[in-house]
Amino acid sequence: MLLSLVTDSRMGSLLSLFLLVLGCTTASEITFELPDNAKQCFYEDITQGTKCTLEFQVITGGHYDVDCRLEDPDGIVLYKEMKKQYDSFTFTASRNGTYKFCFSNEFSTFTHKTVYFDFQVGEDPPLFPSENRATALTQMESACVSIHEALKSVIDYQTHFRLREAQGRSRAEDLNTRVAYWSIGEAIILLVVSIGQVFLLKSFFSDKRTTTTRVGS
Repeated sequence: MLLSLVTDSRMGSLLSLFLLVLGCTTASEITFELPDNAKQCFYEDITQGTKCTLEFQVITGGHYDVDCRLEDPDGIVLYKEMKKQYDSFTFTASRNGTYKFCFSNEFSTFTHKTVYFDFQVGEDPPLFPSENRATALTQMESACVSIHEALKSVIDYQTHFRLREAQGRSRAEDLNTRVAYWSIGEAIILLVVSIGQVFLLKSFFSDKRTTTTRVGS
């Protein structure tokens, strides 16, 4: 009975620690709309020596491209790309301060974009810190670590496929709209050509009747 209580207590502690690490995220994941001729900036306070990763992708709009620019607290440009559909950039903060990254759609005159970005600051802390440990991980702790890594991979795959699905749906809707407009245009052209042929044939018979009347008179 006592062994069962100890085991349940240990499992509860491991589960609590596991959920706590999952909840302590250090990433900013946002999807937002960027109007035409617009620019949107975001700011993040980062300490020196922290490894950061900026990943973005244009989901909908125009040619699915956007300008991106990343600056450090001194205004020095760390990353700058023009008309990119998606990209990823990793850097290590050289000093403490507020870092700024902006997305620009100023080159577009009438098309707004939907942009997704994931800005990761630092790395996830280990489930079981190595300091103050005299023994190796137990089988249960190793299983928790494996599950944690697998869940992170699942989240990454889900995000990736969700973005691909949204982009594919946008392309399909855009293609459907173009096909509809093309079909309407073809129908109008066919109607105009049909009416033109009717009047053309009618003019042939009118000319023949006029010629016959003149000969008889």
